[in-house]
Parts: sequence; structure tokens; C-alpha cells
Amino acid sequence: MNELLIQTTSQFFQEKFGQAPQKIVLSPGRINIIGEHVDYNDGYVLPAAIDKVICFALEKNNTKKSRVIAIDLNDEFEFDLTKEIQLSENVWTNYVLGVVKQLQDNGFSFEGFNCVFSSNIPVGSGLSSSAALECGMIFGIKELFDLKIEKKDIALLGQKAEHWVGINCGIMDQFSSVHGLENKVIKLDCNTLEFSYHDANFKDYSLILFDSNVKHSLFTSEYNTRRIECETGLSIIKQNFPEIKSFRDCSEEQLLSIQDKIDPTVFKRVHYVVKEIKRVTQACEALDNGNIEFLGQLLFETHDGLSAEYEVSCAELDMLVNAAKQEDAIVGSRLMGGGFGGCTINLIKKGYENELKNKFSSHYLDTFGIELKFYDVKIGNGTSIYTT
Repeated sequence: MNELLIQTTSQFFQEKFGQAPQKIVLSPGRINIIGEHVDYNDGYVLPAAIDKVICFALEKNNTKKSRVIAIDLNDEFEFDLTKEIQLSENVWTNYVLGVVKQLQDNGFSFEGFNCVFSSNIPVGSGLSSSAALECGMIFGIKELFDLKIEKKDIALLGQKAEHWVGINCGIMDQFSSVHGLENKVIKLDCNTLEFSYHDANFKDYSLILFDSNVKHSLFTSEYNTRRIECETGLSIIKQNFPEIKSFRDCSEEQLLSIQDKIDPTVFKRVHYVVKEIKRVTQACEALDNGNIEFLGQLLFETHDGLSAEYEVSCAELDMLVNAAKQEDAIVGSRLMGGGFGGCTINLIKKGYENELKNKFSSHYLDTFGIELKFYDVKIGNGTSIYTT
């Protein structure tokens, strides 16, 4: 599905610069199967790279200046590598500048380059197009100038670039964009960066994202509140069970035994976290055993927790998941990402995709007056060089 994107990007490059690019890089977006809001709570996440990518065409230009063209935005800019890198008012360029700054600050030496890029990752859909942009740029510069950078460090440099832009993201997005493998999910410990691959054999099922097309503005304030609530809850758990160092050490039984000592709202938050950390491990076992029906059940449970206990859902997402529960052909569904809008991730039995898209599209439009979007995704490889 990416052949047309690669062809268009390469052709555009040739028309602009008069010759074929020296390197073509593909850098994917990502999904998270399960493990939501636990990356900052000492838990595990279960992301995977997908087959929607940003395609970069690059060449050395033997100068100290670099020129970068964003086909989809019909925009371009140039910067001088001998001058100090500073934030620009043109937001997309900051992700490129952030990458260059991180490479320079970490002692990597390289010269000017020309780059053209284009994407089929839907922007603003929670598929981490920004991480794909950062990691793809780093990978492309690494390949052009033969820099020695490990995969893990590409992810960390990409994360630091995003922090420089002003978004205090975790490591999951960049890590999964770089480390993805076709038909594999990654169980990642966001603290230690230890990870393991697990089979994701969805041969009888399709992974389809339902984009609610809404973004409620609660996210930032509520996100910060959730972090404080979880820290409060963990400190009470530690007071009662000194052997517990983090949420992953705490069982549901231990938590229930001290429920009366915890504020009811804080209890709901930490109860969700403890159960979600366990669900990630159960999801890995389900995948290893090819038990997709059980994995789907876990997705429904996660959504229920995110909605009722962590309270980061919204009417639109709840409607989509509740409607999914009524469909035999949908074995699992949940909100994916921070919440308050964005997408649901759905496991759908093959053969029923179009019927369900039509049904949900009509129902959603009737209920909210909003168009529902759909993204069919497959689990793909991480950032890599494209060779013909």
C-alpha cells in the first residue's frame, strides 16, 4: 500500500533536485493494543508499528545548508547548520530542527542535505505522526552520513526533540516506531526500556480504528490531575505495604484490603492502573496462544476501566464501544490514546468490515451529527531503508 507514496515522493524529489534520491526511508506510525495511561505509572505498554508511514527521500548536497520540503503541506524551509538552531513559528519545521539540534548537541557531525517527505499517516488521529517524523529524520541523516546510532538512541533522541518542541511525551511512540516488526507487538517497560516481542497473528481478524472526529479540551488539565491522583494513591499503598515499590508490585487483593483508607476518586484511579498492568501481561499470553477472542475481552475491560474508573472517555467514544459490544463480529474495542476523543481500536472478524463501517457511520452521524472516519491498519516494520 506504500508503493504509490514512495513513487510520488521519489518523483517529487527528482523534479526538485534533478536526480534520484540517495536514500529512501520509511518511518511508521503506531498503535497501542493495550496498556493505556500506565506508561507513567510503572506499568507496561503493548504498542506496534503499523503499515502507515512517512516516506523520506534524501541526498547529501555538499554544503552547510539543508533544505526540507513537506509535500503534503505544500511548504518548505532551509536552515544553516553552522548557525544556532532555534524554535520557529512554523510548527512543523520545529520537529525537523529539534532532531538536528539533538544530533548536534550529542556530538554527531554531518553536513547539508536535501529532503522531501510525504505521509499516509492520518494527522491528529493518535497514530503518532510526530514520532514517525522525528525518527525517520534521524534515521535518514544517520544513513546518509554513516553515523553510528543504535535503535534505542534514535528513539531517545526523537523523544528529546519532541520535548524541545514543547511536548512532554513519553518514550512509547518513538520506541515502537523504531523497533516495530511485522506481525509482532512490543511489550515495553517504559522505565528500563526492556522489551520483548510477542506474536500478533490476526489472520482471521482486521484491526480497524474508528476515528470519533472529536477532541475535547479537557486532556491536558485532566492528565496532570490523573498523575497527581495516582501518586497520592501509590504513597498510601506504600505506607500500608512497605514491600511495594511500584504499582506493578501491587495485587488487586492488597488494594481492596485498604480501600477504606483511600479517597474514593483516588481509589478508582489506582484500581484501574493495577488491573491494567495485569491485563497487559494477560494480553501477551493471549497473543502467544493465538487467543484473539480473549484479547478482545481484555480490550473491552480496559475501556470500561478508562471510562468508569479513570474517567478519560467521552460520550462519543463510549457510544462506539457500547455499540461494538452488541456486534458478534467485533471481539474487542476500546478507546486508544489519552482519551477525551480520538480513536477506538477494534478487532473485527474478517468479512464483516464494510457492513460494520456502514452501520457505525450511519448510527454515529444520526447520534452526534459527526462523520466517523475509519483507518484499516496492519502491524508492520519499524523505521527502515527502502530498497527496490
